[in-house]
Amino acid sequence: MESFSLILAIVVVTALAFDFTNGFHDTANAMATTISTGALKPKVAVAMSAVLNLVGAFLSVEVANTISKGLVDETGIRPEVIFAALVGAILWNLLTWLVGLPSSSSHALMGGLIGAAVASAGIGAVNGDVLVTKVLLPAIAAPIVAGVAALLATRMTYSLGRKADGKASAKGYRAGQIASAGLVSLAHGTNDAQKTMGIITLALIAGGSLAPDSDPPVWVILSAGLAIALGTYLGGWRIIRTMGRGLTDLQPQQGFAAQTSAATVILASSHLGFSLSTTHSVSGAVMGAGLGRKGGVVRWSTATRMFVAWGLTLPAAALVAALAEWVCRAGDWGTALVAVFLVASSFAIWRISRREVVDHTNVVDTEEPGSAEPAGVVTTAMAAVSPPPAGVTEDLAATVPAPAATADPKAPSATTTV
Repeated sequence: MESFSLILAIVVVTALAFDFTNGFHDTANAMATTISTGALKPKVAVAMSAVLNLVGAFLSVEVANTISKGLVDETGIRPEVIFAALVGAILWNLLTWLVGLPSSSSHALMGGLIGAAVASAGIGAVNGDVLVTKVLLPAIAAPIVAGVAALLATRMTYSLGRKADGKASAKGYRAGQIASAGLVSLAHGTNDAQKTMGIITLALIAGGSLAPDSDPPVWVILSAGLAIALGTYLGGWRIIRTMGRGLTDLQPQQGFAAQTSAATVILASSHLGFSLSTTHSVSGAVMGAGLGRKGGVVRWSTATRMFVAWGLTLPAAALVAALAEWVCRAGDWGTALVAVFLVASSFAIWRISRREVVDHTNVVDTEEPGSAEPAGVVTTAMAAVSPPPAGVTEDLAATVPAPAATADPKAPSATTTV
């Protein structure tokens, strides 16, 4: 590839750096519930997820084609524009990782690409119909669909296991949870790794190294898969703690229902070429599973912070990318200045994160102070219409008044452990 210039090489390296941050940022999507319920040890969970992310990267290129061929007009897009887009996406990923919020790496990338393209070529550079149908609508629909599916699946699992032995049932669901976590990891590889493939392919087309409308080359698929797998293995422990413990307290039945529902939504979207957020899907499924169990509590303060981060992702990444593109217009020194800013900012965020270390040794510890909260109006309303499942009466004691003194003396107490 004779036209593989220095700026193109910088873009490829930066894209793989984004893919790496995507990996550790989104590890929680596949493994947070598995780790929080004790189905897998933390290090084993992230290793398994890393391998399956790599495998998933080779299963499809539909999402990659959505990004490289559909979202923005390839004509007139320079490699510097793509570099600026990646700067916006990486910084947003690192900031939300620092505060432990499961925001969407996918939407950070989309926002960065849109902001840089608009700053470079105007609003006409963005294909509005693709943005709406394959990015915005799935962003709204994914958590709702996954949440409703997980809620129904949770109620079904408890209903079907009402008469089953508690310990045997929990053991079986833990095994099922491991399988469903693997499915989520595979789905994550088919969806998120492809986004970096699409960005690199777009850069190669913009730099003249590939013909327009080309599919990702094999080396692009392999490098993107390896980068996201490495990031996944390192584990985004801060976000795993929020997803596994901060939103709700999950039992194995709920974890299995949440992950199965999320994996189904993600795989279906990958097949259709939707640039879906795995974070939105899994977060919605976790909340749905929390509402599906009698006595389950969703911590709406944490959920609200997460929703705000979701809403800010696209515009924040777009704004940073647009500013970076404006600086890059100055030529090589402008691009170098943006690169130095990216490295310095990333290092500063990492240094701040070392003030409170979260890793595999403390990720399942009790939630951070102030995270606990009583059941809210929505949780209470959902719990009121849920049938009481077997094996969770100890949870009911925390939210349901004890039986009156005139109750049948032979009936089990509300605090009895089954």
